[in-house]
Amino acid sequence: MSTKDNILIGKILIDKGIITPGQLESGLASQKGTGCFICTTLVKLGFAPEERIFSVLSNQLNTPYIKLKDINIDPLVIQRVPAKFASHYKIMPIEFKDNVLTISMADPLDIRTIDDLKLFLGLEVKSALSSEQEIEEGIRKYYGIGAETLEKMISKESPEKGLKSDFENIEDLEVLAEDASIVKFVNQILSEAIKDRATDIHLEPFQDELRTRFRIDGVLYDINIPETIKYFHPAIVSRIKIMAHLNIAERRLPQDGRIKIKVENEELDLRVSIIPTAFGEAVHIRLLSPMFFLNLERLGLLPEDLKIIEEAIQKPHGVIFVTGPTGAGKSTTLYACLARKNSSSVKIITIEDPIEYQLKGINQIQVNPVIGMDFAAGLRHMLRHDPDIMMLGEVRDYETAEIAIRAALTGHLVFSTLHTNDAAGAVTRLIDMGIEPFLVSSSLECLIAQRLIRLICPNCKTPVRHEDVIYKQIKKDIPEANIKKVDIFQGKGCEKCRFTGYLGRTGIYEVLTVTEPIRKLILARASSQQIKQKAISQGMRTLREDGLQKVFKGLTTYSEVIRVTQQEELPEQ
Repeated sequence: MSTKDNILIGKILIDKGIITPGQLESGLASQKGTGCFICTTLVKLGFAPEERIFSVLSNQLNTPYIKLKDINIDPLVIQRVPAKFASHYKIMPIEFKDNVLTISMADPLDIRTIDDLKLFLGLEVKSALSSEQEIEEGIRKYYGIGAETLEKMISKESPEKGLKSDFENIEDLEVLAEDASIVKFVNQILSEAIKDRATDIHLEPFQDELRTRFRIDGVLYDINIPETIKYFHPAIVSRIKIMAHLNIAERRLPQDGRIKIKVENEELDLRVSIIPTAFGEAVHIRLLSPMFFLNLERLGLLPEDLKIIEEAIQKPHGVIFVTGPTGAGKSTTLYACLARKNSSSVKIITIEDPIEYQLKGINQIQVNPVIGMDFAAGLRHMLRHDPDIMMLGEVRDYETAEIAIRAALTGHLVFSTLHTNDAAGAVTRLIDMGIEPFLVSSSLECLIAQRLIRLICPNCKTPVRHEDVIYKQIKKDIPEANIKKVDIFQGKGCEKCRFTGYLGRTGIYEVLTVTEPIRKLILARASSQQIKQKAISQGMRTLREDGLQKVFKGLTTYSEVIRVTQQEELPEQ
């Protein structure tokens, strides 16, 4: 659009009281040289709501204003416009009737685009008005991520060449992996994952498809990518291998690597794992942000539990275990504890598999079993470096457990993780490994069990009526709960939360302080249930009870707490 047209539209918006002359001047300065439509720039600058600007423009230009998220577009209409046209011209086909194609565009005065489409498509084209953001979201929704890139690759390479999975010539595969289109497509997948707040990317080959999924807030979702992605599976895997400095010629053995990327001045660490499957190599990418949750206050601990953990980590020696299944956030809690203790007056050494976050001022060792560097070997050498604090990624066997506990008894503070369902279960797990009860009793200071639960989306958060069945269910499960004095919320589902009602996650915790009565139970080889009951009698909240506190605070839903803690039975009162 010409500067003259932009000024004309700006004056219309001023006359209608939507923006001020000063805002128009700022908008024109910001828009200059970008080629953006002035209305799009004014919305991005926050000078006026999108709906007000486009409603006025719609009336003035006698062009319908269409909110794409409120309509469903027929797939047959989508097929009439190639993805590369939709992406290049930033348009969205919405209707085809009487040989006339109606397209939605952010700049309805862009006559050149309309003329180009008439020529390329051989159809009459009519324009409607939609925001640029909605058009971009519509292209991703209906065409799939990277659809225009895949179209371009299909036109350059025959599908048969892309389908070939057993390349004899590794040089050809390397050249294909460095092709600009493959590079762009892999970057698009990574960008979309970051935009969607995904923690994991899964690329899984099957007989007739390459399945792509993102894990968002702990739940896996299929991602809309054109089926033609399957033709370029070997090239995509090779591109990821090159980025992670892996061997692209090795396709029979698993490989692990790392990728560092920078997004909006923040460095992201991507952990890559590739395994051979029946239909080709499957890829898993874990996305890690080094600035994510490295302080205890942001982990979701209630004030009482935060105080207990603060006191435990200030002790000069002892063992602190964090327990829970894979993906429960154990490593994040340990890193937050280390970050709190990190200073020039203490020496901290960790041994991990793998190193997830790199912390400044802390010596971190990567486990490498191939050369004999396992947890036990690393621990023995760590003790010779005069550490004050040690962290083990996981206690897996008797030898590691014994060295860790003896280190605690000789004046070191040791952090580690165990895979148990609750806090008390860590005691019986250690004894089952062969550790003597007197060593367990003497060394343990604090046991923390945790899970991650989804938070209610703040954008669509609504209160639940007190007569709703959920209140009756809570009263049935927890008779002593005074639910008449609390409000419970749920998410209705919206675009921001992918219509799930949840956005983001927090932790629920079970913090067991090892007191003298509990030490006596450990020495007597008491069961984990007996230890748990004693801890509850001393004020410990179970995982489910901690989750319920977050339900009553309006942070999450009762069904989410039940889903995450379904293995736990509420203790008898």
